[in-house]
Order: sequence, then C-alpha cells, then structure tokens
Amino acid sequence: MLQQEARFQGGQAIGLAAGWSQRRVTAPSRLFGANGLRTGPDGRIYIAQVTGSQISALDIDTGAIETISAKGGDIIAPDDCAFHPDGTLYATEVMDGRVSARHADGTTRLLRADLPSANGITVHQGRLFVNECRPGGRLMELPLDGGTPRILAENIEQPNAMEVGPDGLLYYPVMGLNEIWRIHPDGGEPERVAGDLGVPDSVKFDSEGYIVSTQVASGQVLRINPRNGEKTLLAQLNPGLDNCTLVDGRLFVSNFTGEITEILSGGETRTTLPGGLNWPLDLTVGPDGTLFVADGTYFYAAGPDGLQTLGMLFSPGYPGFIRGVTATGPGEFVVATAGGQIARWHPATGESEFLAGAEAPLDQLYGVEVGPGGAIVTTEFGTGRVLGVGGGGVEVLASGLDKPIGVAFTAGGTCLVAESGAGRIVSVTPAGVDTVVDGLDNPQGILVRGSELLVVDSGAKNLVSIDLETKAREVLAWNLPVGAPPGVTPKPLLGMPPFSGPQGPFAGITAGADGTLYIAADAEGSVLAFRKDG
Repeated sequence: MLQQEARFQGGQAIGLAAGWSQRRVTAPSRLFGANGLRTGPDGRIYIAQVTGSQISALDIDTGAIETISAKGGDIIAPDDCAFHPDGTLYATEVMDGRVSARHADGTTRLLRADLPSANGITVHQGRLFVNECRPGGRLMELPLDGGTPRILAENIEQPNAMEVGPDGLLYYPVMGLNEIWRIHPDGGEPERVAGDLGVPDSVKFDSEGYIVSTQVASGQVLRINPRNGEKTLLAQLNPGLDNCTLVDGRLFVSNFTGEITEILSGGETRTTLPGGLNWPLDLTVGPDGTLFVADGTYFYAAGPDGLQTLGMLFSPGYPGFIRGVTATGPGEFVVATAGGQIARWHPATGESEFLAGAEAPLDQLYGVEVGPGGAIVTTEFGTGRVLGVGGGGVEVLASGLDKPIGVAFTAGGTCLVAESGAGRIVSVTPAGVDTVVDGLDNPQGILVRGSELLVVDSGAKNLVSIDLETKAREVLAWNLPVGAPPGVTPKPLLGMPPFSGPQGPFAGITAGADGTLYIAADAEGSVLAFRKDG
C-alpha cells in the first residue's frame, strides 16, 4: 500500500500551508476495481481493472501485487483476460471495444478494435472466444491473427465472463435474462442451463465439473449443477461481485471495489485483498453533516465506522454511474450520471426522478449544483456547455467552453465554472462568460465559502485558495494524490453502454459545517480531509 501511495505522489509527501492539517477519511485502495480474474500459469491471480485501466497479478500467499500492464499503456480498461498455452495473455478492453494480446516478452498486439463492449474471454484448446456485454451482444471465436470473427450466437442480452466446461461446451452468463447458457464451440443451437439467479456475471468450473458463478446484484456465489440447474449457495457477499477463479482448488471472487475474497467451506470467507474506493469523483455533505462519496458504481456515506453503501449500479432505482452529486435535503440528492442524465435520487426508497437526459442523453456530465431558487446547473464536458435544468427543460447558459467540469455558486448567486481545458475559473451570467481566475493547470472541483474560492487543480496537484474580492491566491496543499500518476498520460475511457458513457477523472471537493474540507483523491482511491488549526 505504501509503495502505491508513493507511486501516485511521485515519492513526495503531501505538503501543507502553515496552520493546516490533513488526514485520510478512507485508506488508499490497493487496486482500482477488480473485474476479470484468471489464474495464471505461475499460480498468481491476474486481475483486469476497468477503471484502473491496468492488469495486475496477485500472489495469494504473500499479498504482493505486480503491475503487468500499466495505466497509460497499450491495454486500455481491461475487463477480462485469458491465457493461451504459449503464455500469451489476451484481454478484452470493454470501453474501447478491443481485444489485445500481451506476449510473454511483454510486447502487446491489437487483434480487433470493432467489438463493442468486448467483455467475456476464454481460451480453449488454443482457440480464442470473446463476447460483447451489451444488449444484442455477440458471442464469437476470434482468430489469433485478428482476422474476421466467426459468430456463434448473437442478439444476447449482456453476456459476460465465460468458460468451456468439462463436457466441451462453452458456458456463458446472460445478465439481461438472469440466466446461464451454453453452446458448442463449433456453433449450433444455444441451450439454457439455469435461471432465476442473482444476475450472473461469471462462469467457471470446479474440480467436480460444477459451475461456479458470481451474482453481481445479489452478492451470492453459487455452485450450479450443469446437468439439471440445481443451485447451492457457497457464500453471501456484498453486491458488486464480478468474477471468480480457482487456484489449486481454492476459490477466489472479485468485487467492483477491488476486494478479493476467498470462499471457504461452510459459507465462511476470508479477505485476501481488502476493497476500497474504486474511483472517487464528487463529494457532498448532507444537512446532518454526513459526508457522501460518489464512487461511480457505488454511492457511500462516510462515517466513523467506515463506508456505508447507500446504492450501487444494480440497486433498485439507482440512477446510474454517478459522477456529480449535491445533497438537496435529508436523504435526497441531485446527481449527474456518466450516462448523461440529471436525476433527483432518494436512496432509502430506491426512487429516481430523471430531470434531464432520460430520452436524449447529455454529453459527459460532471459537476452539478443547486443554486438560488432551486436552479440546477451542470457542466456538459463533451460539448463545452453549461446547462440549467428546471421545470422548463434544459437551458444552455453558456457554450464554447474548453472542457467545463466543476461548478459552484457564490454567496450572491453567481455561477462559477471550472474550465479545465483553459486552466481558468469563469463566471456564467446572463451577460456572458467572464474570467474570474486564470493561470491554473487543470482545475476540476471548486467550492465557494464566503469570499473564498477553493480549487482542486488536478494538473498541478494543488489545493488553491483564492480571495474573490482581492484575487489573492494561496496554495494550501500540494503533491496531492489527484489526477494521473507522475509520468503517465491516461488514455480516454470511451464508456460501456448501457452502464456508462465516457469516463474521466474528477477530483471533487466539499466542506463540512465545521470548516473541514474534503477532497476526492482519485489517484489513490481515497478521500482526504483538510482543516485549519483552531
């Protein structure tokens, strides 16, 4: 964990202005998400990490983690992986619709870049099989030279991680139908194996030829008889399970949070690798002082006992992959999703009211705030617009901005926007757009307290305080674990419909009533708290 922290901070500790102190509300994550799992020929577990955009190898005995394919490298947002007998590691890149090969010498090769939501992947007798986790997805055999795929089945409702069973048939979960199916690798008529599950997203086989399958919505790990579909519960875990693998008969499962759990006999479990935040984005504080964290697929309340899950991607009424959030009342939030929607969400009742983007998604929403009179303002990163959302629909408040992202209101009701691509903060009024602060690197989260504007400059890795009256500025903290690791240029994550649109970083900021500042430290998967002494 300490090595990862040093890597993201460039080996330097967080610096603080005189009179300020800092603590971590949540511990740094060991892994940024854990999706596809595969046991490698060396006995380690190879972990595909979509949001981390890397592949890691975990030694289950020592806990040591080695980065196999680093963020910023040739493999982008890997979701699943499989080994060829010659040692080549094949990976699906779900965001980009690609399949790549990483050879034993460390070189990589792109096979295909035209497989939307490429996800499940397996190798059988030297043959490579891939599917697309999307409505109307396809299941195919992919030639190792990247030639034209041979389609085995199509119009499948979100197939996922798959495996060939002892009977020589290819088994695959169909998330959209809540079922598991099989087909002969040479083609033929697909056959339903089991149904009425907990939204299966992986299929592997134990030593006795039984299916082992994780259930993303229910958090169950099931053992299923492939001959009659009978189910046995192996363990009950938290929702968000993604994949599983066996190492010398030992069963391990992954969770979106980055947690790896070993399933023992009798329903017992053992944490192999603790989970954490997957990709903390925006933050907000509720009327009672509770801190809330938008972690994309999860939404948490952060308290003295740790993180409490209020919702996740497969929870009833969850509005979608949450990027921007602001608390608007007890148990009520206005959120901006990666799918391009603005919604009013009540986690306790599982109800979401979509205010904009439900039928025609907006383009890459990030920050969202509620201003005077209840006016909702959000930033449309993709088009460079600032939008107002109200009873009359969507109103364009400003256009032509360079990657607008964070939004806040002054005490007088003026809307401020972080124009990340231009390195400045602007005001948006009926009179037009004016520069408030410039000379920043990549401003993202912004917050106004009285006459003070606070900016998380992700590019410079600084927390900056600006006096809105005098324009005097002070760097309150530096070497923050935000933005890309030093020396890394992240490659865009293009999104995975219907779960999310394009994904990018957003280091949000909020404050408690006691003056504590909270920042989403997206580079290490934590939330930081800053406080001025006294």
